[in-house]
Amino acid sequence: MTVKNMEDIYRIKTITELTTFMKGEKPRHPLVTFIDFGNKNIETTKEKIKIVSEYYSVYLKGNTCTHLNYGKQIYDFEEGTVVCIAANQMCEVEPNTDNDEPLTGWGLFFHPDLILGTTLGNQMKNYTYFTYESNEALHLSDKEKAIITEIVEKIDYELNQNIDKHTNQLIVSSIELLLNYLLRFYDRQFITRTKFNQDTLIRLENLLNDYFNSSKIELNGLPSVKECAKNLNLSPNYLSDLLKKETGKNTQEHIHLKLIEESKNLLLSSNKSISEIAYSFGYSSPQYFSKVFKKHTNLSPTEFRVSG
Repeated sequence: MTVKNMEDIYRIKTITELTTFMKGEKPRHPLVTFIDFGNKNIETTKEKIKIVSEYYSVYLKGNTCTHLNYGKQIYDFEEGTVVCIAANQMCEVEPNTDNDEPLTGWGLFFHPDLILGTTLGNQMKNYTYFTYESNEALHLSDKEKAIITEIVEKIDYELNQNIDKHTNQLIVSSIELLLNYLLRFYDRQFITRTKFNQDTLIRLENLLNDYFNSSKIELNGLPSVKECAKNLNLSPNYLSDLLKKETGKNTQEHIHLKLIEESKNLLLSSNKSISEIAYSFGYSSPQYFSKVFKKHTNLSPTEFRVSG
């Protein structure tokens, strides 16, 4: 049952509850549904609401809502924008009350149980865009929009057939194809945003410089990926994916490379012991510091100091 708690948050647990919530017909499959927001029988919200759903959501934005907020920021979406929301992630929807035109856009919703034990289920962690922030949504070209719309129409076709032994496999395969195309289109978006990506690299470098030059490093240890992303107003996965596309290294690797750079400077320019250097970077164990250092340089801190 759909529950509205004391904080005015709707929790929708099943696909059936979703269709009931939208006043639509009973879903033809208990674990997946396709909803065309242009369908006059579908009822979208008339007020600003918060929703936590226990299924994956892929939206192609039409004029259904003016704002969709999941994460830290509200984003004013253009038509043709794709939004992917993971299970148990809260989102806030503000309806479009200023537009008298017929509603457009669609949503594909599938429960984790649908892909349990499948190749797709094992690979879902690779589709990191499900945990991006709202301002990191995917903007499609007309051609890209046509490609993914054709795929979800095939899913809708399967949902309109009698369920047989092939149904789940065909639907799951189509969902996997859809998610892989979205992965490709996100790669394209990263490439076309070179200036933003380069600016982000510079901001991360400045952030790490400030951190290593302050007392934070000794008090708190290395900055976390989550902390870096928060300071750059990005989600952790989006930041790591952006850096990976630009440099071949994720955020954690950038943090460790900065550590190695600063460690080398101290080893060559100071008389501090290995233990003192390790503790100054927030490590509780000099042995672990040495292990990290050797992983990146193929030398222990002592061997590097001697070789320098």
